[in-house]
Amino acid sequence: MVNGLSGRGRRAASLGALTAALWLCVGGLFAGAPVRAAGGWCAGRLVRTVPFEAGELRVYKSRSRACAMAVARTAGERRRMAVSIQPRGGAPVRDGGRFTRHAGPVTVGAISRCVYVKGNVGAGSADSGWILC
Repeated sequence: MVNGLSGRGRRAASLGALTAALWLCVGGLFAGAPVRAAGGWCAGRLVRTVPFEAGELRVYKSRSRACAMAVARTAGERRRMAVSIQPRGGAPVRDGGRFTRHAGPVTVGAISRCVYVKGNVGAGSADSGWILC
């Protein structure tokens, strides 16, 4: 007997710890509806830029999330802008309105999932197709 636990007790304690860890991992995968990123900019590294007439779509990827923004080529007067990001098999998350510089950021969980990004600035628009697959 070591530390007051028999072989059977140690196995039970190990199994309990493993079960708890698995529940935390599974909960992390399914927890959380898509949310807007805090602070105004996306976390992670820039993985794709899709240029169009009036601006560009920027797609960022962190370990577990994908984030997108529609950024105007030139800041200035308020104009209609929108961005959406949709994980494969999920619902799109959108941000839109009249902004001076950018729409978004919008984020979704994207562990091993493709995402589809669309955006517009004024009359110009672009989409990424399915990426990050």
